Amino acid sequence: MKKTMFLMVFLYSLTGFSQTKKDTVNSIKLDAIVVSAQRFAKPKRKLTQQVESVSKFEIETGNFQTSPDVLANSGIVAVQKSQQGGGSPNIRGFEASRILLVVDGIRMNNLIYRAGHLQNSISVDKNILENIDVLFGPSSTIYGSDALGGAIFFQTKDPKFISQTSGKQFTGNFLTNYSSSNQGKLGHLDFNIAGERWASLTSFSYNDYGDLKMGKRKNGSNDFFGERPFYVKTSNGVDEVVASEDRYLQKFSGYKQYDFLQKIIYKQSENTQHSLNLQYSTSSDIPRYDRLTDLSPNGKLKYATWNYGPQKRLLSAYKLSQKDVFLNSDLNLTASYQNIEESRINRNFGNANESSRIDKVAVYAITSDFKTKIGTGDFIYGADIYYDDLNSTGIKKNILTNVQSITDSRYPDGKNNTFMAEGFVSFSNNINRTASYNASARAGYTSLNSEITTNFLNLPYTTMSQESFIYSGAVGLVNNASKNSKIAFNLASGFRVPNVDDLAKIFDSSAGTLIVPNKNLKPEKSVTADLSITLWEGKHFQLENVFYYTRLYDAIVTGPYTLNGQSSIDYEGENSLIFANQNQGKGSITGISTTIKSYITKSLFLYGNFNFTHGRIKHDNVNEPLDHIAPYYGKTGFKYESGLLSLDLYMLYNGKKKLADYSPSGEDNLKYAPENGTPSWETYNLKGTLFLSQHFNFFSGIENILDTQYRTFASGINASGRNVFLGAKYEF
Repeated sequence: MKKTMFLMVFLYSLTGFSQTKKDTVNSIKLDAIVVSAQRFAKPKRKLTQQVESVSKFEIETGNFQTSPDVLANSGIVAVQKSQQGGGSPNIRGFEASRILLVVDGIRMNNLIYRAGHLQNSISVDKNILENIDVLFGPSSTIYGSDALGGAIFFQTKDPKFISQTSGKQFTGNFLTNYSSSNQGKLGHLDFNIAGERWASLTSFSYNDYGDLKMGKRKNGSNDFFGERPFYVKTSNGVDEVVASEDRYLQKFSGYKQYDFLQKIIYKQSENTQHSLNLQYSTSSDIPRYDRLTDLSPNGKLKYATWNYGPQKRLLSAYKLSQKDVFLNSDLNLTASYQNIEESRINRNFGNANESSRIDKVAVYAITSDFKTKIGTGDFIYGADIYYDDLNSTGIKKNILTNVQSITDSRYPDGKNNTFMAEGFVSFSNNINRTASYNASARAGYTSLNSEITTNFLNLPYTTMSQESFIYSGAVGLVNNASKNSKIAFNLASGFRVPNVDDLAKIFDSSAGTLIVPNKNLKPEKSVTADLSITLWEGKHFQLENVFYYTRLYDAIVTGPYTLNGQSSIDYEGENSLIFANQNQGKGSITGISTTIKSYITKSLFLYGNFNFTHGRIKHDNVNEPLDHIAPYYGKTGFKYESGLLSLDLYMLYNGKKKLADYSPSGEDNLKYAPENGTPSWETYNLKGTLFLSQHFNFFSGIENILDTQYRTFASGINASGRNVFLGAKYEF
């Protein structure tokens, strides 16, 4: 406590420094903040839906190693990790395929996004992000299926014309940093070539993360947890268990990642603009750390190898922006193609056969947005068309003889595809001088086809198909009753159409459990009511409270299942209970989020947020905890800003997750938590940026100052221990 008070006094004493004129990252300007994640920009004061943003400055100076790390350190989103090279965001108790990931307006979710935990967000290079917007609550009327809990909108930087670069034709940035807890090294370069009518932006990033060292200090009165006393070493095809030299080092958690972006913009006229967007991300093999700690029935390590293969994401998109196309409408038309490759490579200890399951996805999309005026109101309308195609294969290789053979794939090994065609409308207008409303709706058609060519499990069917007519809607009211208050109410529905992962996957979710296909699934649906109350005093103080309640219908839950009359099956040499995804009952989620921002002085800024969620599901007359419900969490801190220096002293915290509050479905990963559930934790962190010149910034800091040992909810790897980082940015 004395150390914390000393730092607070030190920060306060610095307020005598002179300030240069620059935008601060914490300014409370509701009218000035616009949200591009609504397909067209809109003042935040006019929004009925809760939206939180992370700025470019916060991303660059915070020493975040991946995009999900940015979200985890914001305090506004909970993030689960099964390995260091991962991060599965959680919004209001919804995770993975129940929230929508969007990059530059293009949805990333595809037909193999699973309901458990996802690492796909790491393929978005955080070094080239302009900002991140998080939309809370159903967003299906904006972007379609999957946005039950909300959407995360990643906006990458755009090229700049010469009129935006003070007449400089060539500009750019070089960024580098080093982190001590995993020997992490980052190198990033982007450069902009500007013309009067065209501009180009090129970006490269290289990340090299070693094995992650956990905290060494006991978390309160809780026992030590998650140390790595042994690991498997393979030499000349022979596996042996080796004692760790450092039990706090999470052996085989490191990986490398490479990212590339190319954008070109051409301004044909004042009313017409064309843009090309190319993105590519790949990685080394990423060890699935939690699986590498699994034990077999004899108490020994089960796996010699369990890796995600290189995660590859290619995006190419063309966008046409044109004003006054017809009916006085402005148009955004985007045609995009994505190619994604994921693989899982595993081998049991002492077994020479290594299985590789490779999934390749192609996504074709055309999206269109139109905006016009009807009277004094804004009318937005458009259509989205998506076609996803999947090729799934399984290969078994003997590491001693290199002989290969076919094995079962994660998904059906025949033809797999989904199709979505949807249209939407949205209208917003003022009721009077202080109040406004909006209403939106979406409707469309979806189909799914999946085919099993090699029937390893002797399933009673080898083809699966579905057709669904889907719809959603939202209405909202906002009243800025005075200059110092805002009250907003939003009622919205959402939907999620079952994909191939829900319907047709074959997966050993945990030891002794096998998930098999179930062709009788139907879409999940939700209805959410939000009430937000915001109070502020000019640009100096803001307090926002958001209360929400969600009803979930036809929830897809993993539960016991029978196959050919049997409740268990022999799978990869182990007798496994049969499970399948099923629509089971109704769920409910209630929660509150609170955000406070206040300038104590001109330079000293207090901020904090708190999030609490409670979720239950009822099926077969049993009321159980809903999965993915994180314990309460948040962030509180002080920021000092001047023309020379920026300092951030903050605390991240999580509450306790009791054993009785874990979902019995297994999605909460109780097997990777301490015996009594996840204990509460908090970390103290100090970060600073020194503005040495107009072009050069130096940043440094200490994360988890007390070196506390902890693991975030539902994760399978311990969080970083004390981490000292150094970095610099040069702008040319």
